[in-house]
Amino acid sequence: MRLIDYVHQGGLIMYILVILNIIGITIILWKIFSLYSYKSRLDLIAKFIVDSFEEKTSKSSIGESLKHSLAKDEVDNEMSKLESGLNTVKIIASIAPLLGLLGTVIGILGAFDVISKKGLSDPSLFAGGISLALITTVGGLIVAIPHLIGHNYLVRAIDKIQAKLEDKVFSKVF
Repeated sequence: MRLIDYVHQGGLIMYILVILNIIGITIILWKIFSLYSYKSRLDLIAKFIVDSFEEKTSKSSIGESLKHSLAKDEVDNEMSKLESGLNTVKIIASIAPLLGLLGTVIGILGAFDVISKKGLSDPSLFAGGISLALITTVGGLIVAIPHLIGHNYLVRAIDKIQAKLEDKVFSKVF
């Protein structure tokens, strides 16, 4: 059986899972590319943040703790740009198994409906419902697992970049 046959057999739930998978994998690949691009420009970005920070604080005399807090806010604002899209990946990783479970329930419900109408005389009649249940469960897990791994990888990579950026900014500001 070909992959597309499994998707067709899984019905609407599988089509939704395929669409979510395409969206999520696209975001993950885009974020990985963005992170590598960002890492190569880290010194330039740190200089931009320091210049912006010094422009904002040069007009006023503020304490060291407030300066530290403002510098941290500048870095956090820059990091929020990198974090865009991560919630979508996390949501996909969270709802994919639930969609698989929904397909499972729909498939089992269909199987019991056939059993109640036709009885157990021909097992092939209710096998379609059981098949739907198993296919959507597998589909949900196949979508969720790589998205969860991708989300965790990206969060860890962004945390490392943030630490490096903070070191660079704080070493120039203080």
